[in-house]
Amino acid sequence: MTIRHAPYEEAADFTIGLRAIPEAAWLEGGEADPAARKDPLTAVHRDVVWGETEGSRPGQAEAAELIAAALGSPLGGQDLPPLLAAARRVPDDLVLMEKAGGQWRVSALSLCAPTFFTAHEVLGRALGDIHGPVHGFADRFLSRVMRIFDGLRPGLVLERRNWSVVNSGDTFTPDSAPIRAGIAEIDPARAGAELFVRVERQTLRRLPATGGALFTIRVWLSPLDDLTRDPPRLAAFARAWREATSDFRAYKRLELYDELVAGFLRAHGESRNANGT
Repeated sequence: MTIRHAPYEEAADFTIGLRAIPEAAWLEGGEADPAARKDPLTAVHRDVVWGETEGSRPGQAEAAELIAAALGSPLGGQDLPPLLAAARRVPDDLVLMEKAGGQWRVSALSLCAPTFFTAHEVLGRALGDIHGPVHGFADRFLSRVMRIFDGLRPGLVLERRNWSVVNSGDTFTPDSAPIRAGIAEIDPARAGAELFVRVERQTLRRLPATGGALFTIRVWLSPLDDLTRDPPRLAAFARAWREATSDFRAYKRLELYDELVAGFLRAHGESRNANGT
């Protein structure tokens, strides 16, 4: 799939970065038959890609109704949990968030393009717990994110994007260990083909009837070589790589790819290293 987004043009740090978008732009599409990718994963790795908590079906049903309305057709899959039936029809992963005990928690999710986590690991957990590995999240962002969820009004669709670099062109990456174990085997001359920019395009909207929120995650992947066809975008990526904050670099494990990315950038006229020298 050709990548559509370049969030590294905007930031090289963690930002909430939410912006309002038209409802018509909510779901991007771009995959002819999402079920052909997702159904085998659900069959073989069900605990990895699917989970629901007791009592979440009303919220799931409302989320499914929103998806069906956006697609303009019935979802099918009447024998499936509503959120799972909806997820089969769109490229996006779908996460239902509902407030319980004063905390916004994951009450159901379909996660067929995970970036180093599983449905089982986050099901039932609160926002602060899920983002615990992000250094500084609790101090810098948690209260703001909670206010965003609490104040989200019906009809408003919010979007944000983030980026990382990985040595895998697969969307299904629940475990980082086997991927990162292969870094040492990459020929530096092939870094542009074997390293990928992984972008997550995320959206958030209220479920007015049940009071929950639907969070979507759409993964786009593109090899670094694609950047060479767009010099301004290559320059923006090089700048973001050099200027990424220490917290961002540590969480995304960018240091694992420093030598490979530096060699790629040098080969294409972007010779400064991660320290800007």
